[in-house]
Amino acid sequence: MESHNVSNSLNQDMEKDQEKAFDYSKRAQWLRAAVLGANDGLVSTASLMMGVGAVKKDVKTMILSGFAGLVAGACSMAIGEFVSVYSQYDIEVAQMKRESGGQIEKDKLPSPMQAAAASSLAFSLGAIVPLLAAAFVKDYQVRVGVIVAAVTLALVMFGWLGAVLGKAPVVKSLVRVLFGGWLAMAVTFGMTKLIGSHGM
Repeated sequence: MESHNVSNSLNQDMEKDQEKAFDYSKRAQWLRAAVLGANDGLVSTASLMMGVGAVKKDVKTMILSGFAGLVAGACSMAIGEFVSVYSQYDIEVAQMKRESGGQIEKDKLPSPMQAAAASSLAFSLGAIVPLLAAAFVKDYQVRVGVIVAAVTLALVMFGWLGAVLGKAPVVKSLVRVLFGGWLAMAVTFGMTKLIGSHGM
């Protein structure tokens, strides 16, 4: 009888440990997705502003282009995430019905609305960095320098967070993220400058 109680206790402890590990894994996935969303917002908005700034150097045009990128990107991320998670929701509901004879555990299902809101918010938080960096600088060259510096700092932070959450080597992750962000800005700036210089 005593050994049976000990066995039950051990099983319960193992189940609790598994639940904790699952909860941590789920939380880490959400945080990593949020970091990637913020990184997308940061790089795409900064690149857009740099590209437009290559042909239109006034601060108003750069800010408007960045704001348009923020709104369009946040809406796109929200819609994409909603559709993706809703598909996952339908699959999990169908699986639950097959396994439990029609019973659905709603607390275990993903929330498409929450996922859409989180994705949109993460993108917006990243996108606002270059907007704030450029907002109060009138001189074009200084403005570009401030944007690049602010984006670089944010890329380092997002790269470090992504590496920690993904349990990847920090230095390699930082190099990849920084190189990718700088390359996106440089290519967008160069291509827009090239097309703009030909009067298109």
